[in-house]
Amino acid sequence: MSEVQVVSFGCRLNAYEAEVITAKARAAGINNTIIVNTCAVTMEAERKNRQAIRRLARENPGAKLFVTGCASHLKPESYAALPGVSGVIANDAKLKIESYAPLAKREEDENFFAKDFEKKPRVYLQVQNGCDHRCTFCIIPFGRGASRSIPVGVIAARLRGLVAQGVNEVVFTGVDITSYGKDLPGTPSLGQMARRVLALVPELPRLRFSSLDPAVMDEDLWRLFAKEPRVMPHLHLSVQAGDDMILKRMKRRHARKDILKIAARAQALRPDVALGADLIAGFPTEDEAMFRNTFDLVEEAGLTWLHVFPYSPRPGTPAARMPQLDPKIRNARALQLRRAGEKAVQNLLHSMVGKMEEVLVEKNDGGKCLGRTRNYAEVAFTSNIPAGELAMVQINRVEGACLAALDEKTGLQAA
Repeated sequence: MSEVQVVSFGCRLNAYEAEVITAKARAAGINNTIIVNTCAVTMEAERKNRQAIRRLARENPGAKLFVTGCASHLKPESYAALPGVSGVIANDAKLKIESYAPLAKREEDENFFAKDFEKKPRVYLQVQNGCDHRCTFCIIPFGRGASRSIPVGVIAARLRGLVAQGVNEVVFTGVDITSYGKDLPGTPSLGQMARRVLALVPELPRLRFSSLDPAVMDEDLWRLFAKEPRVMPHLHLSVQAGDDMILKRMKRRHARKDILKIAARAQALRPDVALGADLIAGFPTEDEAMFRNTFDLVEEAGLTWLHVFPYSPRPGTPAARMPQLDPKIRNARALQLRRAGEKAVQNLLHSMVGKMEEVLVEKNDGGKCLGRTRNYAEVAFTSNIPAGELAMVQINRVEGACLAALDEKTGLQAA
């Protein structure tokens, strides 16, 4: 290899940071280097980190290999000791050019934004980092630190630059974006920040938000969701469980009834909304009745796009010291939740047949297009519209977990 390769695991924020790391490392003039951006959210994530590092070292014996991210920040000696690893870069240093070129002139701009992203149809834009809360299952705050927010003006400037490059959809991401603004002058909320940024960048067609904490969705965010068509009818909620006792033991700040209220409010404001959710199956002490409350919540709240994780104990967290469930039970319950999610997706897709939908084309391979609707459903169709552009299509059938459509502009048949 001759240049920088960044391999990233885990959350959307890590995916965003991989772009920044790539830009910083290239700007520093580094080549023949692999940087692994690790995830610490579960023990399975750590296993995948280590497996990938060993494989990359084995397949690229002449390359330098550095490790960064949450997992290596928490266990630097362990990752530094892996065969082939040249060094570990601290999580709070991985976005700085001087981490890759110690002799380079220190940059004045340390606002976490890369100057040049590889053009993609959908871009994740970091607006916040860190977390001030201590959920009993989560190790991430120890790897990310306290909540820090990017100023509104900096976000708007970066967003304006992305739109100028042809980006039509942006996702605001972070570790806990609903905590946005508490550390900034005037303490602007997430909703206030998004409203100001959209006013400053009227040319942005589509905006989404990554995982939202149900306990602190501010009223400005709700007003924006209700009135701003550029905010997509798609909310992803950090639900984690649907049983109040489990939520209490997780040290979450919402109750089951709060999720039902949020779902009802979102559906009343935007009838075409699709709700996503993070869910943990098999949390310590979860009995069958508690699990059933979570399982039933999927249908009761109308949750569709599910991210399901079997509980994985993280050493150093309070939940790891609680009575644990058999891994077979955790995995079986996770499978049940995933199947409930698949059923919900089918219900959503069939409800969209016959409708006209705006689609962001994410891929065009010889005329065979794949893209996402405003509520995040995947659509396949045949068209000459290039990737990154918006298309209006007529949904005509469901094929598996995907919609098939007719391109209104060109009249080409579904893929």
